[in-house]
Formats: sequence, structure tokens, C-alpha cells
Amino acid sequence: MTWLALLLSLIMQALTIPNASAHELRPAYLEMREIAPDTFSVVWKVPARGEFRLALDLRLPEACEPTMEPVGTIENAAFLKRWRVLCRDGIRGGEIRVDGLRTTLTDVLVRIEYLGGVTQIGRLTPEIPVVTISGTQSATEISGTYFWLGVDHILSGFDHLLFVLALILLIRDVWMLVKTVTAFTVAHSITLAGATLGYFSLAPAPVEASIALSIAFVASELVKSQTGSGGLAQSYPWIIAFAFGLLHGFGFAGALHEIGLPQSDVPLALLMFNLGVEAGQLMFIAAVLILVAAVRVLVKLPLAPIRLGSAYLIGTIASFWFIERLSSF
Repeated sequence: MTWLALLLSLIMQALTIPNASAHELRPAYLEMREIAPDTFSVVWKVPARGEFRLALDLRLPEACEPTMEPVGTIENAAFLKRWRVLCRDGIRGGEIRVDGLRTTLTDVLVRIEYLGGVTQIGRLTPEIPVVTISGTQSATEISGTYFWLGVDHILSGFDHLLFVLALILLIRDVWMLVKTVTAFTVAHSITLAGATLGYFSLAPAPVEASIALSIAFVASELVKSQTGSGGLAQSYPWIIAFAFGLLHGFGFAGALHEIGLPQSDVPLALLMFNLGVEAGQLMFIAAVLILVAAVRVLVKLPLAPIRLGSAYLIGTIASFWFIERLSSF
């Protein structure tokens, strides 16, 4: 795959996903909340496009029987089904399975909240479409679950990746790139932690629109740099990265809030989720730098036209997102 192919892949996926947001490829999501002894309120959320949704069929433990008819609705590019179940023998030791998951590329997040405040988080994948309900989780299990949730989250967050990609294209000096990425990391870590722990918050819709605007701004700065008129982002990219990183952190916090944190291990889960985000971000940066090196060595194409064309493409998709997100206010 070439440098341009990577960019076009990101853009085409972004354009073909309805109601694009900071995290367009969100996994399916199951929440079971105990509202009375052995009685659970169930929410089953599946990615959808219009009236069409992924063909995923949820299988709860055999001991669980519905006490009301499921009610299904389409909300924000997802199909939601809500109902209640009574699990007479409890659910610990039972299995949750999702049929049809093996033929998809998505994951399923499972969150079970008990009356005593204990929360279990699980993750089903196409390779392992079943999870056993233990009722408790060790620190190691929590760490691994939230770390890979963070990795998956950033690698499916196309607007975050486009922002980082624009920074990579803008910055020529390796040391400056390191400082800029570090500033972005520090900034979004601050708001991720603060918003997740409830110290401050922003409404999701303005945050999503501002994130799109941040990408368009960096893309415009990239155009200026290619036409000989340097801008603020070219001279002080780490300041720009820090400022917009604060916004991106609110986006990460929104996703983590949706997933939920285990009540007994909030600091650990938050830390591992953030480390997973950073690991995924570094994976993406490494892949981009390797592709740039390959273009220079193998293809021998001049990078200036590629940077300029990429800037316009990134700016176009960011503007598309911005206008679409404004309409959701």
C-alpha cells in the first residue's frame, strides 16, 4: 500500500459511514444492569445504517428469561433493543454468546453491573465470540480489557487519526514531531482523566464539531506550508497540538463513559485505557513513517505534491464532518 492509498482508505471509510463522529466504528454493546435480585435491565446496541443493521444475534445464559417484550429503535446509526430478564439461578458461570460475530470485523463490548456496585467488563471478538460471566475481575483482566479497548478505540477513530496524520505531514523535523506528539498526548490525557472522573465536562456535539474543525485548521496550515507562507502551526506545532489535544481528550472521555468503568478499579482502568490509546497512536505513527520512507526509497516520488494533495483531501473530509456535526446541535 502506498502513502496515498492509506490516506484514501481513511477518507473513503470516513465518507461512507453515516453520521460520522469521533469514533465511527464503534463496536456492538451489551449492557446488563441488575435492578433487583437476579433481575436485569438489558440494552443491546448494534451498529446500523438506516434500517439495516449488522446480523448479530445475542444469546444470554439459559437461566435468563425475558419478563417483558423487547423494544427496538434506531438511534444515532445504531439499532437498540431494550428489555428485562429474570435469571432465576443467577448469571455467574453462564455464557454470553453473539452469533454472526465471526463473519464481521467488529467487536462486542459487554458491561454487567450488579446491585452491589461490582461491574464486569468483557470483550467479544470474531475469534472469540463468547464470554463467561464471572461476577468479578482481577486487576490483570481489567488491565488487559481496557488496554485493548483503548487500542481499538484510537485505531477506529478516523478523525483522531486524520489529525495525527496532518501533524506528521506538517512537521519535517523528527525532534519537533516527538515534542508535538508528546504535547498532544499530555493534553488529551488531562481532559480524558478529568472528564472521566467528573471534574469537568463539555457537551458531546460541540466537542465533535470542534474536533473536525481542528483537523481542518491543521490541514489549512499544511497548505500554507506547501505554498511558502508559514503559519502558526508550522512555527509552534506543539502548542497547536496541545490546545486541540484538550478537545480530543473530551472525545476519548465520551467513548470511555459509554463503555463504563469498574467501580472498584477506576484509576487502573482509566490508566490502561489511556495507555492503549497511546499504543494505538504510536502504531499508526510508525506505520505512516514507514510508508513515507518506502515512498522515498522505492517509488522515488516527490513528497511536496503528495503533502499538498493530502492537505486538501484531509481538509475536505474535515469540513464535511464539521458541517454534518453542526447539524446535530
